[in-house]
Amino acid sequence: MELTNRATDTETASSAWKSLYRVAGAAALIIVVFTLIQSFIFVAYPPPNTVIDYFTLFQNNKILGLLDLDLLLTIINVLTILVYLALYAALRRSNESFMAIVLTIALVGIVLYLVSREATFTMLSLSDQYATATTDAQKSMFLAAGQVMLTIYNGTAFDISYVLGGVVLLIISAVMLRSNIFSRVTVYVGVLMGMLMLVPPTVGTIGLLLSLISLVLTAIWLILIARRLFQLG
Repeated sequence: MELTNRATDTETASSAWKSLYRVAGAAALIIVVFTLIQSFIFVAYPPPNTVIDYFTLFQNNKILGLLDLDLLLTIINVLTILVYLALYAALRRSNESFMAIVLTIALVGIVLYLVSREATFTMLSLSDQYATATTDAQKSMFLAAGQVMLTIYNGTAFDISYVLGGVVLLIISAVMLRSNIFSRVTVYVGVLMGMLMLVPPTVGTIGLLLSLISLVLTAIWLILIARRLFQLG
């Protein structure tokens, strides 16, 4: 009976959304690759701690400066929209109200993340202006502006967006549990990942440790999601 229900759910879920499923599956795999690259960058070239160090980094290597300010993670968040849209399409018949809530929360979280990452390109511009400044007053102004950007970078908008991501995963996992479309392994990985993401990485050492663990779970979850989406497509 379960196999029959799963076949019926799969047929219904994939009937009109095949292109979206394939695109979202590809996006999920790209996210995994970009996450691995970004993680390697953070380990090999740890982000600076001060504004002047960021300015120096940008003057020496603009690409590395952008990567250390989460350029790839910003792209990842945009690509995540496709994954959430595909999950909405696949799971809407299981609980359309919850999936609509999920999609709304996810989009709010992504917007907040993008707002928090305003520093990525603004710091590049400030670095160029700092390098051409001719007076100490001008240099101090650009340093102060850079400090504001870094404060926003690690501020409330980022923390809220991170926690909302965890909430989204928990709700999606609950809906998946009522559906036969995704495997139970996908559900359990999503639940664990969502619980870990309720603690932002800015909350001291424990937050950073939990975020590193969640990165591994994210890669596993996305691979499982991508595999299923390709099947649906």
